[in-house]
Amino acid sequence: MALDKRLLDILVCPGCRGELQYDEDNSKLLCAKCCLAYPVRDDIPVMLEQEAERIE
Repeated sequence: MALDKRLLDILVCPGCRGELQYDEDNSKLLCAKCCLAYPVRDDIPVMLEQEAERIE
């Protein structure tokens, strides 16, 4: 099951308040500005910076 479009429209990066892109294949929300990937577990975004992974 994919994340609800309405939820994706209101979520922002907790670090910089930047826009997030959903990577459905890897179940992550990506912030290009901060270079962080926030996990999505059981269709629930985990919006904690300490849970995010650095992306390149």
